[in-house]
Amino acid sequence: MDSRYYKEYSRYLDRDMEFKMYGNEGMLCLVIPCQDGRFFEWEDRGMYDLLQPLMDEGRIQFVSIDTIDKETWSSYGPSSQRMSLQENWINYIINELIPSALEKAGKSVDEPVMVMGASMGGTHAANLFLRFPQKFTRVLAMSAVYELSGYIYDNDFDGNFYQNCPLAYLPNMSVEHEYIKLYNGNKGFFIVGKGAWEEQTGADLVKLQDVFLRKGIDLNCYWWGPETPHDWPSWEKQIQYYVPLLV
Repeated sequence: MDSRYYKEYSRYLDRDMEFKMYGNEGMLCLVIPCQDGRFFEWEDRGMYDLLQPLMDEGRIQFVSIDTIDKETWSSYGPSSQRMSLQENWINYIINELIPSALEKAGKSVDEPVMVMGASMGGTHAANLFLRFPQKFTRVLAMSAVYELSGYIYDNDFDGNFYQNCPLAYLPNMSVEHEYIKLYNGNKGFFIVGKGAWEEQTGADLVKLQDVFLRKGIDLNCYWWGPETPHDWPSWEKQIQYYVPLLV
């Protein structure tokens, strides 16, 4: 498998950030690890091996990144500080990581990008897709949570939290908002199982689908059966099924 490792300084995060790229042709797809995971998680789990045929066909290439979840969603520090860091990470992705990865892929910085992840990685993927539909035009969000208020331990629900919690900002979006048309021109799959450890994620997807229906947003929400737990074997099957439908 062709892969390239990079480490680049982020002015938004004031640190070096590591990432890897896989493949040489096709749509660029941003891959976000599970909560507290690292940029090499999907490679270690063999996920790219499962998608190698699509890379061989020149349909897709990947950039796999680090989060700072340990300082944000997994931390018990003051929420305002944690959510400020979360928003800095979003700015890192939009203004530094994606332009750099597109340039390395030999693409225009204006070219659209796909994003995907599982568990908290799916949450991040959905948030990026919903906040920046001009840039992220494809999404696969697996076993994600969309209501994140349980991570705010001091009741400090500030603006940075609001714009990183899909079930906070999306219900307040006007049906006349320009993003509705963009969503409907894009393509996305929001997936969850009915197996072990999918109770909250399943309930959140019901709420998200309800918002989509009320706003006239034509995106796909699917529930897999009780044999589908919140775990890697489920996500292995799901990427093999859904990624070819997105590229």
